[in-house]
Amino acid sequence: MAGSGEKRLPVFVWRNCIPVVKCLAKFLHLMKINHAMRSIRLFIVPAMLFFSLHQWCFAQPVSYLKPQRQLLNTIQKNFAEADFQYKFMATKLAPGQFPKSYSEVTGKLETSNSGWWCSGFYPGVLLNLYEQNKDYSFFREADKAMAFLEKEQYNTHTHDLGFMMYTSFGNANRLMRNPEYESVLLNSAKSLATRFNPKVGCIKSWDSKPGDFLVIIDNMMNLELLFWATKHTGDSSFYRIAVTHANTTMKNHYRPDFSSYHVVNYNPATGTVQEKKTAQGYSNESAWARGQVWGLYGFTVMYRETKDKKYLDQAEHIAHFLLSNPTLPADKIPYWDFNAPNIPNALRDASAGAIMASALLELCRYADKKDAGAYFKTAQTILETLSSSRYRATPGTNGGFILKHSVGNLPGKSEVDVALTYADYYFVEAMKRYSGFAK
Repeated sequence: MAGSGEKRLPVFVWRNCIPVVKCLAKFLHLMKINHAMRSIRLFIVPAMLFFSLHQWCFAQPVSYLKPQRQLLNTIQKNFAEADFQYKFMATKLAPGQFPKSYSEVTGKLETSNSGWWCSGFYPGVLLNLYEQNKDYSFFREADKAMAFLEKEQYNTHTHDLGFMMYTSFGNANRLMRNPEYESVLLNSAKSLATRFNPKVGCIKSWDSKPGDFLVIIDNMMNLELLFWATKHTGDSSFYRIAVTHANTTMKNHYRPDFSSYHVVNYNPATGTVQEKKTAQGYSNESAWARGQVWGLYGFTVMYRETKDKKYLDQAEHIAHFLLSNPTLPADKIPYWDFNAPNIPNALRDASAGAIMASALLELCRYADKKDAGAYFKTAQTILETLSSSRYRATPGTNGGFILKHSVGNLPGKSEVDVALTYADYYFVEAMKRYSGFAK
């Protein structure tokens, strides 16, 4: 995602700008010819195309954010070991199996079928590693996994199609544009859009009893797929759903201190809030760590895709809550819940740390110099910590996963202090983003 911090635009960026400029020119011509064409759709589509250019066009110059050579070298070592790990993991997976987690205690690799919400992360890691190492065997392995995942494009019973399809087919299409990948992505966006309730103003997360409409903060991570669909087709309905969902989430999920509830239950007929609670956090009023960083990442994406400053403000408010929180350890890997009662003996969540690092490494490109420096330094500390032997697995162990010590659902006694597929995905993404500051 991230480019260099230099001010001058490279030639390939200007080339990318040409079709967008042409689109805007055509749009302005249409406006001049026919004032009746001044519809919301005609405004949104060119704006989306314009604001979706490479971040060179919009991010603040960040040449003052200097990556550490030692950490860059560590990251190169991490990538080399990740290559080994994921080749090792591939030998343990039967066709159609997707890795979920690995427990050092039981020594068992847990897998899922394509319908599990994490199924896209395995091919997503492989594709990001291929981008680094240029070893085409990683792309082939990702393609094999995506052949089993492809059918989920028609799955209308999950809100997680962004996680499942954009991390996989989205990355594949970014690296090797393919009409078949684009068709899968568009159908996935259409399936996701069926879960939107205009009365509520949100995409339904979990199916439940008829009088409930459950929305979880995690759902912010699925909106990027909808933005892609509008850019690809010119159909602004996907854009409007994403923006409406984000606005409703800002209004109802967040507390005055900018911590987030995990779950908000709406009345599907009236759109009124019936309940605010947790499912995976310590308590209804606690700040479940991964939920907080899902929001941080999601609202950073919202700003990137819309350039609406209210989303940047929201992301920075969330960042302030996280970075100034008295329970955030010095090594910046959060406890599984910021209000866990047994801090400092509570479990850490490496997945929350990896997601936070990746989000901050994008957010720092939009923030002012002072805040950008704080975000960058925090992400740097997280990457240093996750690269240590405490969190990074020895090659040939950990079921092939890169990271140890994540927490999936402690109240549900599921995936507690284990390796998790999405921890690896966002760790690899964060390392890639950090390395981008050296280019």
